[in-house]
Amino acid sequence: MSTDLRAAAGTAPAPNGGHHAELRSVMGMFATGVTVITSGTDLPHGMTANAFTSVSLDPAMVLVCVKRSAVMHGTILAQGTFAVSILAAGQEGLARYFAHSSRPRDEREFETVPYHSGRHTGAPIVSGSLAWVECRLAAVYDGGDHSIFLGSVLGIGRGDSREALLFHGGRFIEVPERH
Repeated sequence: MSTDLRAAAGTAPAPNGGHHAELRSVMGMFATGVTVITSGTDLPHGMTANAFTSVSLDPAMVLVCVKRSAVMHGTILAQGTFAVSILAAGQEGLARYFAHSSRPRDEREFETVPYHSGRHTGAPIVSGSLAWVECRLAAVYDGGDHSIFLGSVLGIGRGDSREALLFHGGRFIEVPERH
């Protein structure tokens, strides 16, 4: 497709530096679930992420993408385990808390967060979440400014809620359960 046709179709060449806002805007059109990734037992850390997906059912594997400069990146590498809490409708406040850079990064990080420790990893599982997955780190792949952490599933669980929290177009959306 020529440059003129791309412009007429409302598309642009792939961004190569300097177009981060435009790429974020375009990728934001893909609705995703919202998760809190956690790792650590003595000094646990958490972060909001929507780059999470199932990879394989046999063996059971998932992946999460974590920015290399994030505290969570080093924590997962050091611990070798992580947990993923899939957030429910009504948990937007937790999603915002774990996405905000000004939250405490010490023993106070989970002081106001309801959670229980995962049976297999000891990592915090956010109370009230739709579901959760506990993983052992199986592999790490380069993903530009992020690492792709592949996790072997050690344990899973479901909460009582069935209403989901999604992220689309730069905002949170609550999706009620269909009857």
